[in-house]
Amino acid sequence: MPLTDTAIRTAKSSEKPYKLADEKGLFLLVNPNGSKWWRLKFRVDGKEKLLSLGTYPDVGLKDARAKRDEARKMLADGVDPGENRKAQKASKSERAANSFEVICREWLEQRKDTVEPAQTAKTLSRMENDVFPWIGGKAITDLTAPDVLSVMRRMDERGARYTAHRVRSEISRAFRYAIATGRAERDPCPDLRGAIPPAKETHFAAITDPKEVGGLLRAIDGFRGTFVVKSALLLAPLLFVRPGELRQAEWASFDLDKSAWRYFINKTKTEHLVPLSSQAVAVLKELHTLTGHGRFVFPGARGNARPMSEAAVNAALRRMGFDTKTEISGHGFRAMARTILHEELHVKPEVIEHQLAHSVPDALGTAYNRTKFLKERKAMMQLWADYLDKLKAGAEVIRLHPAA
Repeated sequence: MPLTDTAIRTAKSSEKPYKLADEKGLFLLVNPNGSKWWRLKFRVDGKEKLLSLGTYPDVGLKDARAKRDEARKMLADGVDPGENRKAQKASKSERAANSFEVICREWLEQRKDTVEPAQTAKTLSRMENDVFPWIGGKAITDLTAPDVLSVMRRMDERGARYTAHRVRSEISRAFRYAIATGRAERDPCPDLRGAIPPAKETHFAAITDPKEVGGLLRAIDGFRGTFVVKSALLLAPLLFVRPGELRQAEWASFDLDKSAWRYFINKTKTEHLVPLSSQAVAVLKELHTLTGHGRFVFPGARGNARPMSEAAVNAALRRMGFDTKTEISGHGFRAMARTILHEELHVKPEVIEHQLAHSVPDALGTAYNRTKFLKERKAMMQLWADYLDKLKAGAEVIRLHPAA
């Protein structure tokens, strides 16, 4: 006699498990602990098998019969429903292992030795905040251009157009890694070129008016923060290197007796030489008394094992009352130097560009050479430091003819 909802609901547990039969091999197993399990008994090649169809009341009588009928249809088609379920679970597990998030994290992990840790952290943060919640769980082979576009549009609509394009590029790199490792066949991201308008180019905030530069330098002199951060502020305009290169500077790369700083630039994969003015050497010698026993010139506030935070210089500028988005940022010292050295001190552009460690076309085929224009660069760096001293003192500055 077929089961009824009432009979199932009122079935009591006993000391031993017992069965309540329905029809066509379906039965309810009532356990001593009160749990009630749906089971289907069937045969394949003369061998009796059981298939679990869920628990009551999560799976009601009607649903259990529907699952039974689906399993019996498989049997009629020559398919073992138990083996079919195992295959589906295995497929789901394989798809999870090949999800976009798993592959993207693997890509980030395998390249971490070739990029800056801060860059890896930023990329992972963008993925965790803007990508993984939406498409991270999907198998990478199932992702389409519209899937990626929906992620980009979500960022674009909140005003982060530049980030949206950056993320598309990073998703594309993860796809190329999947292709290289045999887990995807194509990258859909190139199909999205032009789908979202390009981001407007923005430049780092920089002060390029000599009078305003003098005010900035006087403000730095009066900074009341830590000695390490103040030293970084004093050196930033003198050296005008990239903020990350400055804060991660190591004492081992400095030769103060020869007034030189040599280090490797990960961004351009080149060695770079920064001639040090006498003013820069003075700042570094004073700082060496405090931090010279450790690895980093500017150790972090929480210990000597890590360099100063990447936010430290900008935070100090804000404390002094400068807007780092519209007035001056840590990166803006480079634009300050590039503009004034050329327009006010008439230094040749190629000399400035080499000191900025930019790639410069070279007829001989050497796009960059750390010793090129070295004599001119040494003169330029001292000229620049002397000029800044005059600006800071508020003296009248006379435009000079080329001296570098």
